[in-house]
Order: sequence, then C-alpha cells, then structure tokens
Amino acid sequence: INISVFPPSNACIGRYILNMQITSCGHTYQRCLGDFYVLFNPWCADDPVFLDNQAHREEYVLNEHGILYEGVHKHITSRPWHFGQFEDGILDICLKLLDMGASYHHGSDQDHCWRNNPVHVSMVVNHMISSHTTNSIMKIPENNDYLKGTKPFSWNGSVPILQQWYNGRCRPVRYGYCGCLASVMCTVMRCLGIPSRVVTSFYFPCSTDNPLGINEIFDCTGKNLCGKDRLWRYHCWNESWMARKDLNQCCGDWQCLDPTPLETGRGSSCSGPTWVRSIREGDLDLDYDGHQMFCRVNSNYIGCLSQNNAKKIKFFCDAWPCGQQLITKSVGSEQFEDVTGAYKYEPGSAKNKEAYCRAYRIIHPVYCNASNCLIERELSSLKNPFLSDSGVNMRLKMANCPMYGEDVQLQWLLENLRNENKTLNFNVGAQIITYSGCPMDQFWKDNVTVTLGPREVKKIPLCISYSQYGPYLYDHNIIKVVALSDPECGDVLMVSRDIVINRPPVIVKLLSQPRLKVPCTAEISFCNPLQEDMKNCVMTLEGCGLFKEPMTIDLGTLASNQQARTIVEFTPYRLGSHRLLANLGCHKF
Repeated sequence: INISVFPPSNACIGRYILNMQITSCGHTYQRCLGDFYVLFNPWCADDPVFLDNQAHREEYVLNEHGILYEGVHKHITSRPWHFGQFEDGILDICLKLLDMGASYHHGSDQDHCWRNNPVHVSMVVNHMISSHTTNSIMKIPENNDYLKGTKPFSWNGSVPILQQWYNGRCRPVRYGYCGCLASVMCTVMRCLGIPSRVVTSFYFPCSTDNPLGINEIFDCTGKNLCGKDRLWRYHCWNESWMARKDLNQCCGDWQCLDPTPLETGRGSSCSGPTWVRSIREGDLDLDYDGHQMFCRVNSNYIGCLSQNNAKKIKFFCDAWPCGQQLITKSVGSEQFEDVTGAYKYEPGSAKNKEAYCRAYRIIHPVYCNASNCLIERELSSLKNPFLSDSGVNMRLKMANCPMYGEDVQLQWLLENLRNENKTLNFNVGAQIITYSGCPMDQFWKDNVTVTLGPREVKKIPLCISYSQYGPYLYDHNIIKVVALSDPECGDVLMVSRDIVINRPPVIVKLLSQPRLKVPCTAEISFCNPLQEDMKNCVMTLEGCGLFKEPMTIDLGTLASNQQARTIVEFTPYRLGSHRLLANLGCHKF
C-alpha cells in the first residue's frame, strides 16, 4: 500500500507521527508507520512565505553560507558565516526552541494553532534568541566582560551555538554579539522554511531619552565621555519574507526582526516583525515596534562639549546621519547589496521629509497637528551647526589601510573659507571605541596650533604608532580620532574619524580535491605581523559538510614574523558547495 500525505498550506509546522489502525476479525491494532516534518514552503504560491524567484529562494532558504558585514561605513569589513540549517539535528533544535518559547504571546501551546502563522513563529524565535529570561539561545556580555564565556567574535557559525544550547539543557550560551544573534535567527528561520537574511546598519543609535536624537559628549581634550546614549558603529538584525495577513498583505515582503535586546526607556527588548516599507513611509502606528526601527535609521546626531561636567556647548561639525548605510549579502554573489533605499528615501527629498514629519507626529503626539515647516524648524534647532558656518572646513583622511602591527597614517585637511587670517588651537586625541559605541581608554593626545591665511588649504600629517594603540586594542579594532578646538578661542570646531584596524589574514589552501567520504587535506598558514610575541594562539576550523564539530588547534606562542603552518585532514560527509573557515584567536584579539 502506497500512502501519500498532502499537508494543506495552512498546516501547522512541526513533527508529525503517522499511525495506522488495522481492524481484523474484531481486533484493532495500532502501528506507527513513521514520523515526518511539515515546514513553511516558499515554493508554494498559497503559503504566506511564498517567494516567486528561484535565485532568491536558493540564496535566502537553501544557502548555508553567509557573510557578516562589520566595521564603519567608510571601511566595511566582512567575514564568512556558516548558517548550517541542514546539519543533522538542527531542525529538532529549532522545533525545541519553538516549544520553549511557546508561552510567549500565547499563554498555552496545547493546540499549537499559532504554528501555521509565520508572524507568530517569527515573534517567538525573535524572543527566544536573547530576550527569554532563562532559556534564551545566547547572552550578550554586560560591560564587555566575557571572561566567564566564549569571546563573542570567535564564533564562525550558528551550528555550534545551537548545539551548545540544546546539549546544555537550554541554558543561554555565553557570549555573542548582534551579528551572532541575527545569524542564529537567520539559521532558525531558514531551517523552518522562512526566507531570511542578515542586514547590517552603520551608525546605529541607542538612546533612552530622545527617540530621534543621539547625544555624544566630549571633554576639552577630545575624549568621548560615557553617557546614557550609545552610537553603535554597526548593528546587525534579521529580515524575513512573509505576507502579513494582520496587515492585509496579499503578497510577501521583507519584515524586520531584531533579536538583540536594546534599551528603549521601558526596559530592554527585541523588536519586530516590522514591515520594512512602513519604516520608509513613516507609518509607525501600523506595525509592531515601528517607531523603534524608524528612530534607529533616522535619528539625528547631536554632539556637545562638556565643560566642568555642567555646561554643554554644541560644536560645529559635519555629522554623519544615523543609519548611514544598510547592506546585506547579494543574491548569488560575495559582494554586498545596498538596501538603504528600502528603509528610507533619499535624504533631503520631498518624500523623505514627508515620511519623517509623519513619523514625528506619532512619536511626539504634541505635534500631531503641526505643519511640516514647524517640525523641520524644531529639528534644525536640535542639530549641530555645520563646519562651513564657522568659516572653516575640516576632514580627516586616511593615508593607509592599517593592519595589526602597522602605524595609523592620517591627513588632516583644513580650509579657510574666509578672506581673513585664522589661528586655531586644537586638542587632538585618539581612543578605542567598541562596536556598540562604548568609549574606552584615550591612549593618545596632542595639542596643535594651526594658522590659516585667507582661503588657505593646509594638510597636516598625523601618525599614531602601533606602540601607542596596540596595548589598548584587544578585541575592539575601532579607533576614534578627534580634533576639537579650544573653546577659549571662539567657536568650538570638531572633526572626527573612526578607523578600523584590519586583522592579519589566515590563509587556507586545499592540498587535494575534496570528494564525498574520502579524506582530504588542507594547509592553514598564518604569519605573526607584530614586533612582539603572540601568546595563547588558538586556531578554530569549521565547515558545514566537512566537520561534524569545530576543530581546535593550539598553536601556543608565535614569535614576531614567525610563520605557522598546520596540515589538517577532514572527510566530507555531505554533497554540495562547502566552505572551510579558519579563525585565529590570541591574547591580542
């Protein structure tokens, strides 16, 4: 007897058991024929996650390899990530995650009726990644302290994280960062059949007081002080494709889901799903957490000089807008795709102003009947004046692309826009900034007096040696350089630059052609570029279809300019396109 089971498009996802009842001669017997899984189906036109593009389905559902984008918008870095949604046991872990989070928004899960709705499923997954009080997948370290767990930036893929959570009785894995959380969520969503991708936004504000403003406070030396607000250099979240019946959508579209718990003034929480188009249009009362996502890509930068911890002065600066650039991995390519236009219109355009004013009235009800002109005047009064208004233009330009061990070379460009001499006294400083905008030590400062003739353009070279920044860098590879004029000389001018220090490369070379279930070898090589020993060097290797679990190699101490070569052997156990990832950790990073 051949039995075919045809689940309807509104069937609840999960594991099913197929039983057969046999009645013979007055006796009834039960026999289990087996079990099967029902998932969302982006190939089915009746399914709410239907995606009518085969190339997009291959990228956003079937592709196990991804790329995370980090750094700053002027220096975007990338690193590969293994989603691994088809690895053995991952589907069962994803369904366990739904079981653990079933009470979220639903009280009881006895009828499982919500499991046919991708909106509710995505909300449960989003909550379980890092917001559940006791059983979330992963935790973010408090105050950048991760001594009691794994370094957040040492992970290469989602599979070890999900396996550690499952095998550890569903206790949170310590530790991760926004990129880990978004990538793990992407793995779970793809595993359940929901098309998903990871998006990175540069200059991401996290403010508790002013939803549409982010404050950075500096002292007279140019040191960035630790205040309530944080300007994240980048932030990662998840987008998932689905038709929202709760919004009367007949076709699928991208929905924004941010699993990272962020402070909102009412406590920390994840956000979404939020229809991406509603963010661009400023329709914030239409969807879950729309006001939060709008503010995170449209906030205004407000920089101030703090004098004696009391009086604050707005300085002249050319600030980058928040949500400067939003990118994701391109379909079928290793390059990134710019999706900024999906979240907001071109800055300064009529549609952008209209959407902003529409959102402003919802965020600030006191302006519900205000005209666009009144709102624009209010916003202008909050912003910093431009440098050109002071009669001087400045910018910091990189003269090199520094790697660990190399000096940072900059060109400080100053232009006098007036027909008169100008003499300015600047305090110049540099400090480490975490990716989440937390200022660390100021390790370098100097005082420079600049005299500019009428309409004169001057270039001043700046050099920060590795011996100056190296002892402070650790896992945080972003340096903030600031030049701030002395307030006693008149108008306060500020120019800044975020600098990314590149990590030295790990080179992977295959020594034989990979074949299914046939041993294969690869050479992993790395050279210590520092003028000092690198201690506690550990190489972690990972690859979906290549390693059942990550391989760790202890390299010990590498002397300056020492070349380390390691031969590894592995046996591919799955057909398909695979990628071998190698990640090096040491006492420096």
